[in-house]
Amino acid sequence: MSVEKRQKVLLFYNPHSGNGMFKNNLDGIIDRFQESGFQVVPVRAAKGTAIQRALAEMDQSMYRQIVVAGGDGTINICVNAMIRNNIDLPLAIFPTGTANDFASYFALPKDIESMVDVAMGDKYTYADVGKCNDRYFINVAAMGSLVDVSQKTDPNLKNTLGVVAYYLKGASEVVKLRALPVKLTTDDKVIEEEMYFMLVMNGMSAGGFKKLSPTSDIQDGKLNVILFRKMPIIELVPLLFGVISGNYLENKNILTFETDNLVIESEEDISTDVDGEHGEKLPLHFSVLEKKLRIFTEKGNQL
Repeated sequence: MSVEKRQKVLLFYNPHSGNGMFKNNLDGIIDRFQESGFQVVPVRAAKGTAIQRALAEMDQSMYRQIVVAGGDGTINICVNAMIRNNIDLPLAIFPTGTANDFASYFALPKDIESMVDVAMGDKYTYADVGKCNDRYFINVAAMGSLVDVSQKTDPNLKNTLGVVAYYLKGASEVVKLRALPVKLTTDDKVIEEEMYFMLVMNGMSAGGFKKLSPTSDIQDGKLNVILFRKMPIIELVPLLFGVISGNYLENKNILTFETDNLVIESEEDISTDVDGEHGEKLPLHFSVLEKKLRIFTEKGNQL
């Protein structure tokens, strides 16, 4: 199929993301694509079923790209549907959600006109995708006592206060923490720990914490594991401030390593979270799909 015939653009959007900026500009966005000769096929986010059905039925040879507008949760739904349906199209991201950590990694613009400029350009960067059992994730899988913070934070509060809402809720939960036993198995080692909280990172940030995993590289085929060991609460509070600044990886209470294959087990029922949504029960098996996505960016890094 020639490039000239790839005239369609699938636009997957969440009208409830963030403050409604995208929804208020939807007509102008469609107009810009049409002025450039593209036919926009809009798909409204509806618990993932709409995008799953649209991608299962699409002839991808007719499409130039997929555009996804929303936060990390919306991107997660879109990426899962793309992989499950073997859709290999470049992805343009309009970061219009409350949490836009994946877009932040690529320094994507935050104004609508610039977003469209990037989407209609021809530069892109490759990105890995993490896999947790049968689910895929773009940023992070988390587990442990602090996981309930994002799940319990009121959506209206998140839309109003953004990252501040996570800080406030997290501070209120610290005194309730309970250490949990876990067994971590990689290709070359077995680790047993008692932990408060653990992250398996693909990107650098999550929940608005910009430097949560400062050494992560989203193109290296590896996941970064960060485990917060059992410790006196008096030591945990300053450690959490270090997490905010990204200055904590040398702390004795932190275990970190990179891997492309990890199994997490526990005798306890541990809460889990994948890209901000409720995750599965343990055991969890993690792996990496290296350079699985092509993301439109301003500068690009075409490998």
